[in-house]
Amino acid sequence: MIDTNLGIVEARFADLIWENEPIHSRELAKICAIELNWKRPTAYNVLRKLCEKGIFQNNQGIVSSRISRKDFYGMQGEQFVEEAFDGSLPAFVAAFTARKKLSDGEVQELIDIINQGRG
Repeated sequence: MIDTNLGIVEARFADLIWENEPIHSRELAKICAIELNWKRPTAYNVLRKLCEKGIFQNNQGIVSSRISRKDFYGMQGEQFVEEAFDGSLPAFVAAFTARKKLSDGEVQELIDIINQGRG
């Protein structure tokens, strides 16, 4: 089971991996030093935690994802709807559109997505 709960810094680190994978862990640590101002042990510790969550894998120093960024954030969205709206997508859309009106293009996009998702 993949744990989709990430803090802000973990999410930024995950994005760095997705943007650069497959990547050697040493190279990843160098990127983290530049982008996040981390020392190598910090990068390795966070990498280990994200591997334990089932998001990434580190095979002989080569880091790659076990799940795509799109699928990961999709799972996060599903979890959010489940927790905040008792799993009701219509309740989520109603709450969202109560605060932000959709353009005609966005409405059509949603209709197309719904039609594709029908069995």
